[in-house]
This record gives sequence, C-alpha cells and structure tokens, in this order.
Amino acid sequence: MNKVVLFLLAIAASLSLEAQINTPAPSPASKLTQMVGLTEVTLDYSRPSMRGRQVFGNLVPYNKLWRTGANAYTKISFDTDFTVNGTEVKSGTYSIFSKPGESNWEIFFYTDIIGGGTPSDWDESKIVAKATVPVYKMEEPIETFTITIDNVASNGAILGILWENVYVGVPFEVPTDAAVMGSIDKALAGPSAGDFYAAAVYYASEEKDINKAKEWMEKAMEMTEKPAFWQLRQQSLILAKAGDTKGAIEAAKKSLAGAKEAGNDDYVKMNTDSLKEWGGM
Repeated sequence: MNKVVLFLLAIAASLSLEAQINTPAPSPASKLTQMVGLTEVTLDYSRPSMRGRQVFGNLVPYNKLWRTGANAYTKISFDTDFTVNGTEVKSGTYSIFSKPGESNWEIFFYTDIIGGGTPSDWDESKIVAKATVPVYKMEEPIETFTITIDNVASNGAILGILWENVYVGVPFEVPTDAAVMGSIDKALAGPSAGDFYAAAVYYASEEKDINKAKEWMEKAMEMTEKPAFWQLRQQSLILAKAGDTKGAIEAAKKSLAGAKEAGNDDYVKMNTDSLKEWGGM
C-alpha cells in the first residue's frame, strides 16, 4: 500500500480515537432563569475557577475591560423592558462586560452578543446601560465564578457577581407595577369587544346557548366602530342559528359589501350562498 495512504489512514485513526474521549470543560457553561415579577430573566455564561490563582489584580487586571466570565460573551435576556441605573432598556438579549477595580466596578450592558473575549473594537454607542457599583469583600472565598439574581422583589432584583473574595451587585428594575395596574384597569373596565366576539363565536361553534351567543355578538358589534366583513359574517351565522333570519340577511349584506371592497372572493361567495339560502337575494 502507498506510504502516503498509510500515513493518512494513521492520522484518521488517531483523530477518530481522540474524538471518542470526552473531558469536562475548564470553564463549564451555566444557564439561569429567574422570574422577577412578571419578567423572565435568563443568564447564559461560563464559569472559570481560581485553581490557586490570584484573580483580581492579576488574572483579571484592574481597570481593564473584562468579559465577566469565560469563553463566549456572558449574556443576559429580559422578556420585558427593564431599567439599570435610571436608564430604560428595551427587552432583548445583551452581553455583560465590566471593568473591575479595587473599590468599584463599572458594569456595561452591550448590544453585541456573539463573540468571545472582549470586542476588538469597543463601541461606546453599543452600551445601552452602565452602572458603577461598590466592591464588597467576602470572608469566605468563592472558588468558581458565579452570577446570581438576588433580592428578588416584584419590581426588581440585584444581579450579583461573585468570585474570589469579591461581590458586586447591580440593581435593576422591571415594569411589574405598570403591567399589573394596566391589567387591573382593563379587568375592572369590563370585557372588551374582542372578548364578547370570541365568546360568541365559541358558543355558536360548540352548539352552546345560541341566544347567549347572539347577545354577546350584539355587544361586540355595538362596541366596534367599524366591524370587519369577517366579523359581520360570524354575526350573520349566529343570527341565522338563533332564528333571526331578517337580522342574518342584514348582517350578511354588510359582510358581502365589505368583502367585495376588500377583494376577498371567498367571503363574497360564502355570503352570496347564505343570502340565497335565507331568501335575501
């Protein structure tokens, strides 16, 4: 056999053997999800360990930009808007960078979320929020880098960063109160036109009390400034089921006119067929 072929086979065999060996990552990945009020907050980061090394001021230099973890960018996600240090930030995913100092840290929420280490071209315009927070010394060292979400309350929490003998905490706020008050106001104001419409269609489709469905549909139409042709179609069907043929024809004619204006041939045909059936044409 050709020596080159034998050499290539030997390399392939060695790679195959190597691929079968699984070893733990030096800085394992971690994912944390925490509800803060009505907001879901998710952390995605890697966790290096001290392993006998001095961390801050050595492994992690003071006053230099740090990725706040290891491997890929440390990321945090909010499914609602949130506020850091008085700055309101839109919902989404952001990376977290920091500048550790002996007495204070600067924390940055950054729009770029793909990459490792620190950005080669740091862009101040991509900072959506930042905060300067004090360092608290801990008596017991933390071997493995840790990020927590602590002091969880309805309207906010603290993003905690712990490693070696250092703890820093970044408070953030979420709009729970505004969301709850909005839902209370809506509930106390009573059902909306959409609520009445959905209930009416469900009752009619499930062969429940058709008179109740008719009542709810009438309320929905009264609360709607300009009912759509597809809403009027449902109203006509409910009126027909309830025995109000005259009302069904009137609603079907309005639906037909709206469908023609919208250029919806399917609804034109359905309304035309129903009007013929009900004696409206």
